[in-house]
Amino acid sequence: MPTTKLAHYSIRTTDLAKSRQFYTRILGFREGFRPPFDFPGVWLYNGDDESEFGVVHIIGVDPSDHSGLHKYLGDKALPASGTGTVDHIAFLATGLIEFHAKLRAAGFEWRDRTVPSLGLHQVFVEDPSGVTIELNFPAHEAAALEQTSPAANDLTPGGI
Repeated sequence: MPTTKLAHYSIRTTDLAKSRQFYTRILGFREGFRPPFDFPGVWLYNGDDESEFGVVHIIGVDPSDHSGLHKYLGDKALPASGTGTVDHIAFLATGLIEFHAKLRAAGFEWRDRTVPSLGLHQVFVEDPSGVTIELNFPAHEAAALEQTSPAANDLTPGGI
């Protein structure tokens, strides 16, 4: 049985609204079909094609009643925050200038790095549950950003 590609990843959160907002407004995913599970959540898609069941599944956890979630996924404690033993999740992206503007407007802090020899410029940001998300942009977008407005983009941790 060969593994062909990553299907999706799931986030457990106690603040479904904040997570939905981050993944739709900041990262640009689209909320779509989700089966009628006995626990809250959203399935997020990249584009209009729903045939692969979403890219990100957000699972809403009600700390006072997680019986539906427990019945379906088993008893698993909700971590305080973060990615646990998974370090980060990465996506390819374009539109670095616009992405920085979205992060700045929403009050998120981030870290920028350019990977030597790969032509990638990375932006690391934490979602509302503390999961580290990495966006990989073409490095030429970072170079263009520095040339057009060096004062508007500080490439030090925090990005502000």
